[in-house]
Amino acid sequence: MAIHRTCDGVQRRDFLKAGVFGGLGLTLAGHLRLADAGQASAAAGVKSAIFINLSGGPSHLDTFDLKPEAPSEYRGAFQPIKTNVPGVEFCEHLPKLARCADKFAVLRGVSHTLAAHNLGSEYVNTGTPPLASLQHPGYGAVVAKETKAIHPPDLPPFVAIPNSNQRPGFLGVKYAPLNTGTTPRAGQPFSVRGIDLTGELTVADVENRQRLLRDLDTAFRDADADSQLLEGLDRFSQQSPAIMISERSRQAFDISRESPSFAKPFGQQPFGVSCLLAARLVESGVRFVTLSLGGWDTHQNNFSKLKDSLLPTLDTGLAALLNGLTQKGLLESTTVFVTGEFGRTPKINSRSADGGRDHYPRCMFMLLAGGGIRGGQVVGRSDQRATEPDGDGFSPDDVAATFYHSLGIDPTQEYHTRTGRPIAIVRHGRIIRELFA
Repeated sequence: MAIHRTCDGVQRRDFLKAGVFGGLGLTLAGHLRLADAGQASAAAGVKSAIFINLSGGPSHLDTFDLKPEAPSEYRGAFQPIKTNVPGVEFCEHLPKLARCADKFAVLRGVSHTLAAHNLGSEYVNTGTPPLASLQHPGYGAVVAKETKAIHPPDLPPFVAIPNSNQRPGFLGVKYAPLNTGTTPRAGQPFSVRGIDLTGELTVADVENRQRLLRDLDTAFRDADADSQLLEGLDRFSQQSPAIMISERSRQAFDISRESPSFAKPFGQQPFGVSCLLAARLVESGVRFVTLSLGGWDTHQNNFSKLKDSLLPTLDTGLAALLNGLTQKGLLESTTVFVTGEFGRTPKINSRSADGGRDHYPRCMFMLLAGGGIRGGQVVGRSDQRATEPDGDGFSPDDVAATFYHSLGIDPTQEYHTRTGRPIAIVRHGRIIRELFA
């Protein structure tokens, strides 16, 4: 058997039906193979987080930062509506979020300079401008590292539905997310490969394969004892079966156990049902969950795409998530972070009859809720045409520092790369104190 240092070396386990590396994260066996679970008991008061990625970059002017007094080529086709917070207005196609605006804060005038999707996405998923020489860890990897000593051993600390742009960076793949690979369906049990012991995979199979894995791991460790890929081998032999046969793990992913009255507001769309799963995972003890709603790259037909699909989908799923976390008593202990990689051009282009908006990192919005953040407020503002912040504005670094602070993590603390280089979690960000006032 050939032994390699790269992730391909884990392919020796394909035949075990325990999963393989996938994309930027791992399936169950890949995740557990490299994760250090830490202690067995969870401590009260430790906070969780849900990160929602609006991939493509949503228009700030057509969602949470409307400019009804701007010229028509800027303000667009949508009208503002009042929310349940006096003086705060959102887009008319976000009525459910308008009715729960008291549960989250809107940051306006967030600004950066990276207009490419991959660079902007990496920036807002780490809080640090990307470097060619070093890959910084995403939020989920940092949270997984900081909570490993108190995370329950039969649950993954970091779950991505169905996958994530967040990478473990120099922290190593043991802090990568467990990718579900698919999105759940309303009212149906959700099976994550390696957790649901159905079909031919039995508890006896798990135990037999655990013994085989110990033999393989011994040979594999001898090939390269210093590789990050091999960290946590001793923990894997204990933790993998614990999760695979854990009743708590199976129930955590089983959204069919939610009452119909609780699940109904989340709707039938994949994004809304993913929000339902995120709430259930957090309630079960998972520390960090990411989910995505794509399609916001509206260079053409901006207004029809927003009106007919994107805004109603976001409105239903996010409002249900915020209300559901409140109903379960989890919002104060769970920080919710919603962002795209940038905003969109204030001036409407003419590439289609409906008009479009292009990439625009100079001005955008972000949403934060829970974790001690006071809802029902708008912090920051943009100028009259939403072309730039009115004042200093905020950087993604500032929002990252604030996000970590809400979770009880010091954003200025330093980690060390494998070469010993000290790297701050967030190098230049400042905590936005007014969010907690």
